[in-house]
Amino acid sequence: MPTHNLLLLPGDGIGVEVMAEVERVLAFFNGMGKATFEASSDLVGGAAIDRHGTPLTDAALDKAQRAGAVLFGSVGGPKWDRVPYDIRPEAGLLRLRREMDLFANLRPAICYPALAEASSLKREIVEGLDILILRELTGGTYFGEPKEIVTLESGEKRAVDTTVYTTREIERIARVAFDLARKRSGKVHSAEKRNVMKTGVLWHEVVTETHQKHGQGVELHHILADNCAMQLVRNPKQFDVIVCDNLFGDILSDEAAMMTGSLGMLPSASLGAPDASGRRKALYEPVHGSAPDIAGQGKANPIASIASFGMALRYSFEMAREADLLDKAIAGALGRGLRTGDIMQPNMRLVGTAEMGDAIVEELARLAA
Repeated sequence: MPTHNLLLLPGDGIGVEVMAEVERVLAFFNGMGKATFEASSDLVGGAAIDRHGTPLTDAALDKAQRAGAVLFGSVGGPKWDRVPYDIRPEAGLLRLRREMDLFANLRPAICYPALAEASSLKREIVEGLDILILRELTGGTYFGEPKEIVTLESGEKRAVDTTVYTTREIERIARVAFDLARKRSGKVHSAEKRNVMKTGVLWHEVVTETHQKHGQGVELHHILADNCAMQLVRNPKQFDVIVCDNLFGDILSDEAAMMTGSLGMLPSASLGAPDASGRRKALYEPVHGSAPDIAGQGKANPIASIASFGMALRYSFEMAREADLLDKAIAGALGRGLRTGDIMQPNMRLVGTAEMGDAIVEELARLAA
């Protein structure tokens, strides 16, 4: 029976509450006897600042580098609004992504049948939706230099963020997109702004060349990022895999998230390149933030965090059957009419974080029996 090492980084706000429900799901799978998950925990974000004066210690980073997968909660909140920019809570997550070289961010947007009415779009537009947005995560605007605010001779200030991409960075994310598409519908949309941005020109060129070399059997479409945003609202089911840069991926994936009913529903995976043994460093996290307005009240939706563990089963531990089982358990809990506040609908039953976790574990037991 294989043993898998996990590092849990709950972080701040509701991250702590939703991670507790992930631990209950971990316990269920440990009880199944198919694999053993050994989990340790550490601090990140504001919690790490309070304890250590830094959003991520070297020791925590070392644990993350050695883990089979990292499960991340959320970071940030008003408590840390006045800390220096370089040690803000979010810097801990950015350091993890950079130091682990987690360049490929997978953000699925799936509309469960029971939640089609919870979307801000009409049922017929979102029912059956299954999109995978692949976001380049370690380059572009968020990491480019210079990044600064300077005071000019006139006394006014000027802010600069630099968007930088290399051929290698674009090629490797494009190859991941084509590999993923082969296991889905075989269609990729590459979104950029080649009409106004030089990085967009290079992105278009490299994705096209990579498709010619490595995209056999995959249909490639180029689309301007602003048009992609519009088309996601008009006809989202025309898309399957969308690959884009760091900034556009951040925006488009949040837009797609709202089609599913709530950010609280969506997991994500951040993957590195495979090493000689085929292992990828990996971090799994919900798309939602720390939600300080409801933190500590037992109101948070744990589904995105639980589904993030499901992605770990699929992409890090080669346990696709168990991942499918967890997906069915989530759908089953929703099918029973249970809703946390973010996805509440008429005639449904409002539940809290732990009660939703209860229902998912119950569904797992029923399905595995």
